[in-house]
Amino acid sequence: MIRVVVADDQALVRAGFRMILQAQPDIEVAGEAEDGSQAIAITRQRDPDVVLMDIRMPGIDGLEATQTLVQDNHPRPHILMLTTYDTDEYIYRALRAGASGFLLKTAPPARLIDAVRIIAAGEALLAPTVTRRLIESFVRRPPPGYATPPELRALTEREVQVLKMAARGMSNLEIARSLIVSEATVKSHINRLFAKLHIRDRVQAVVLAYETGLVTPGDNPTIHQN
Repeated sequence: MIRVVVADDQALVRAGFRMILQAQPDIEVAGEAEDGSQAIAITRQRDPDVVLMDIRMPGIDGLEATQTLVQDNHPRPHILMLTTYDTDEYIYRALRAGASGFLLKTAPPARLIDAVRIIAAGEALLAPTVTRRLIESFVRRPPPGYATPPELRALTEREVQVLKMAARGMSNLEIARSLIVSEATVKSHINRLFAKLHIRDRVQAVVLAYETGLVTPGDNPTIHQN
């Protein structure tokens, strides 16, 4: 069962989301919040798998609430940002705050349901090429002399290679073809680097790779074709 917390300052919106999600046999709405402070408190209390987080809420907004929850020592939920604003800047800020995906409130019910399942499974909602475009547009590259973070130093040479390829927008299948290994092997490398970097999904790995300078805008992978 996928447990979901819905955070939105509009009661009718929350009711609509609850009705859509509760109708699914594998989804349970574990709580609701009308602002960022409540979202933090209820998430810590109910321990959901997914939080539907509105970006613009009174007091603590969804971006700040997301960042707080991602930094918690508690089990961190996957966070799906919801907004009516379809702009690259909002999407990047949501991903930078620690969200696993981004969905417009105008999306049809079936898309919302699919999004919750995708996020709960640890996948990124945005396509890798879209994520790359956003990060290349908004990320701040590290200054000269920037030291490699200790988390990256813990990765093996092959794990660094896989991280670079993922950050450039390559799918697991493309990485497997390039390295001439199985897709299952690539997934194992990705799971291990997630654990070492203390991150939960591919989007956060991509953000980290760009912000630490491991990958720079304009890098292009060479894909091996079998």
